[in-house]
Amino acid sequence: MLRYPRYMEARVQLRDGRHDFDFLFGNWNVRNRRLTAPLSGAQEWYEFDGTSVARPLWSGKGNMDEFSAQSPLGHLEGFTLRCYDVESARWSLYWATPGSGLGTLPNVGSFGDDGIGDFFCEEAIGGKSIVSRYRWTKDYRNGCRWEQAFSADAGTTWETNWTMDFTRR
Repeated sequence: MLRYPRYMEARVQLRDGRHDFDFLFGNWNVRNRRLTAPLSGAQEWYEFDGTSVARPLWSGKGNMDEFSAQSPLGHLEGFTLRCYDVESARWSLYWATPGSGLGTLPNVGSFGDDGIGDFFCEEAIGGKSIVSRYRWTKDYRNGCRWEQAFSADAGTTWETNWTMDFTRR
């Protein structure tokens, strides 16, 4: 039997999720809001606009999107590859940038029946072990939402540090 960390247990649902990301396919305007210094206690945010294009791969077992924006800190480009594992009913989300390449630690998880997907990864930031959470909300205002949060206490508390609100182009 698969065992998941405490922060993932609420989302363990074995169901066919191959089409969970179909809502994302197409062209988007993206409003970004980022915390200037995550996990520092600071509450200063900055905002910027970008665009995203998402498309399916492998008959629903994968998908990808390209993101581009001009932020106050400079030009930002990214690429997400999402791969679905039919056996575990889990998605693995890989983030890549032209500067750092493809991240080898995916955020792994699934969607619940509520249209919210949580995807987790244990990683190190600034020498600290943290848990990273990506949360997708399929139906958010006039589009959808992605947010990133970090936990420095193994998922007991979360600090959201980046939100992306998507509206159709």
